[in-house]
Amino acid sequence: MLSNLLQVAIGGAIGAAARYLVNVGAMRVMGPGFPWATLAVNIAGSFLMGVLVVVLAHKDGSTRLAPLLMTGMLGGFTTFSAFSLDALTLWERGNIGLTAFYITASVLLSLGAIVLALWLTRGFYQ
Repeated sequence: MLSNLLQVAIGGAIGAAARYLVNVGAMRVMGPGFPWATLAVNIAGSFLMGVLVVVLAHKDGSTRLAPLLMTGMLGGFTTFSAFSLDALTLWERGNIGLTAFYITASVLLSLGAIVLALWLTRGFYQ
C-alpha cells in the first residue's frame, strides 16, 4: 500500500486539479463577479467528507484510504484559504452585503451539506 504521505500527495494533486477545472468552468459560465466556484467546492467537499466519514468507518480496512481521499483529494479540492481571500476581496471592493451573504452561505451550506451527507449515508448502514 502507498505510504500515507504519497497518498496525500497524489490525492492533493487530483483534488487541486478538480478544483481548478471547477474554477475555470464557473468563470466561463458565471463570470468573475462572485466566487461561485469556491462556494461550490466547499459545499460539495463538505458533502463528500460526510459520505466518506461514514463509508470508511463501515468498511473494514477502508480507513487506510483516508489520507488519499480525505486529506489529499478533499483537502486539495476544498480550500478555506481561497474562501478567505474571496471574502476579503468582496469586502475590499465595498460589497459588504455580498460579503456577508458569501460568508454566511459558505458556512451554513457547507455545514448543512455535511449533516445531509452523514444522514443520507448512515441510512445505508442501518
